[in-house]
Amino acid sequence: MVGINLRNQKVGCELEEKERFWSELDAVMESIPTGERVVIGADFNGHVGEGNTGDEEVMGKFGVKERNLEGQMVVDLAKRMDMGVVNTYFQKREEHRVTYKSGGRRTQVDYILCRRGNLKEISDCKVVVGESVARQHRMVVCRMTLMVCKTKRSKIEIEKKTKWWKLKKEECCEEFRQKLRQALGCQVVLPDDWETTAEVIRETGRKVLGVSSGKRKEDKETWWWNEEVQDSIQRKRLAKKKWDMDRTEENRQEYKELQRRVKREVSKAKQKAYDELYTRLDTREGEKDLYRLARQRDRDGKDVQQVRVIKDRDGRVLTSEESVQRRWKEYFEELMNEENEREKRVEGVNSVEQKVDMGMW
Repeated sequence: MVGINLRNQKVGCELEEKERFWSELDAVMESIPTGERVVIGADFNGHVGEGNTGDEEVMGKFGVKERNLEGQMVVDLAKRMDMGVVNTYFQKREEHRVTYKSGGRRTQVDYILCRRGNLKEISDCKVVVGESVARQHRMVVCRMTLMVCKTKRSKIEIEKKTKWWKLKKEECCEEFRQKLRQALGCQVVLPDDWETTAEVIRETGRKVLGVSSGKRKEDKETWWWNEEVQDSIQRKRLAKKKWDMDRTEENRQEYKELQRRVKREVSKAKQKAYDELYTRLDTREGEKDLYRLARQRDRDGKDVQQVRVIKDRDGRVLTSEESVQRRWKEYFEELMNEENEREKRVEGVNSVEQKVDMGMW
């Protein structure tokens, strides 16, 4: 939405200066995209006049007094830009239409304009009696309700990931190693450009190991979900909206009752799903579910949920979980128990300082 607050040329300006003002205003309006809301509030120093014969598309009948040359320029602007003079559409007492008072003069020179397509969003426009913004000028207010359209959420595309876990299989690992050597031109030493090398490795992995489908997996936490739970939750949401709009005790009690009902439905759905699972585990087909539960419990009990491949002392890639953990253990033992170069340098400096203090140097 674009709001434009203007101060027109003073009374008594030359016609050339007035025309330059309107040309500049036209240029500003043409630079605004058609889809943008535009509201102009300005002291145009003109009278659009009472009545709208011949100009019904851009103004109402409730102006003040007779139209003059400057007022005709305002109407012409509204026609060129497909806008409406908002003040003139609302039937008010003259006291609430007069925007300028000085001595015995009472007239309307301050206007609000908006695109004709947005006139339906304006519910009121009037002069606030007793309030003044500048000398002789009175405040004009406009009530506008913006209709905000909700945009549909686009489906989130899950990134397709390379199935690096297949490297745990010896045959896949060997095939990947051969294809990678071919892609790198059978070089023993890797190129200096790591970005290029990394891209070759990723591309080879996608070709040899494959990629995931990119589809979202079913939420494991709500595998017990059923139609009864869905229906209860929908009823609860509607009751919440009703209570938000009308905060009566009756609506509150209805919402609280549906909250309790949702909890009961969820509890029943979980119990039913677990009963069916335990019954299925006693059958031959349920062995896969049993192994799945065992693997899940094993993963949940570990501090490290995922193990990535690393290299050993000789630069060979370790893929098995046991070898990776053993290498990490060796690394941390060296890190914590062996002196590094910095500590050696510090000890050397301390030794020299000690000898100097003892007079040996």
